[in-house]
Amino acid sequence: MCNNYRLRGAAIAIAEAMGIPFEADITLPPADLFPKRPAMVVTGAGESRRAALMAWGFPPPPNVRGPITNVRNFASPFWRQALAQPAQRCLIPASEFCEWQGEKGAKRQCWFHLPSRPIFAFAGIWRPTPAGDVFAMLTCDPNPLVAAVHPKAMPVILHAEDHERWLAAPVAEALPLAAPFPSQLMAMVTD
Repeated sequence: MCNNYRLRGAAIAIAEAMGIPFEADITLPPADLFPKRPAMVVTGAGESRRAALMAWGFPPPPNVRGPITNVRNFASPFWRQALAQPAQRCLIPASEFCEWQGEKGAKRQCWFHLPSRPIFAFAGIWRPTPAGDVFAMLTCDPNPLVAAVHPKAMPVILHAEDHERWLAAPVAEALPLAAPFPSQLMAMVTD
């Protein structure tokens, strides 16, 4: 599952792609993003959209190690409340995401991106915690391009025209967006 992605670009380009006002003092996280570290997310709908820095990963339930970074079982009580509340949904700006390929000791990074959109958004959810706000990204079945490297899942990538639907629609209208992004709109490079 995706546990590394990048957000590269000028703050003004990110703001434009996410439909948020540009603020000259916006704090951008490091380009390489990993669980437990702060990353930019966009919350709110319509004219209330705003950028925030949050830690990647929900606190785990008892007997689970590490933060929960990916949302796969949408019916799980662990996620149901956040998914049902549009105010707890977010956009996660990204430029590319990584999956590993190969045998142990010879693995290589495969980076997936959208050639026509240098900045795009994953579907996410967030919630406040005593230690600060946290987020997790939704995953779905992989498209054929991603499945060749990682057959279990891929992040839910939203089409730009679906951002507002994800942020504001009732859950029955929002969850159908959790579908594989078309392979023909993506590309992969290896490091």
